[in-house]
Amino acid sequence: MTVATARHILVDTESECLALKERIENGEDFAEIAREHSNCPSKAQGGDLGQFGPGMMVKEFDEVVFSADVNSLQGPVKTQFGYHLLEVTSRSE
Repeated sequence: MTVATARHILVDTESECLALKERIENGEDFAEIAREHSNCPSKAQGGDLGQFGPGMMVKEFDEVVFSADVNSLQGPVKTQFGYHLLEVTSRSE
């Protein structure tokens, strides 16, 4: 079974998500921004969600995590929870 590790930042609006994405792309630290802005309890770990397999996260999230390049910043990804920026930190086949 494929497993992945990822980290994310969850916010309420697409515009906030895009603004934070730009800050990270310009060199700001993902974990620091997660701690300051994310609505998810994972913000305490800098957005780290740990390890999980397919089907353990919501569908829209899963689709990105199991297809995106490792260590690439993805998003905004819209789910029922809001808008996510996410980065796959590892994935094994």
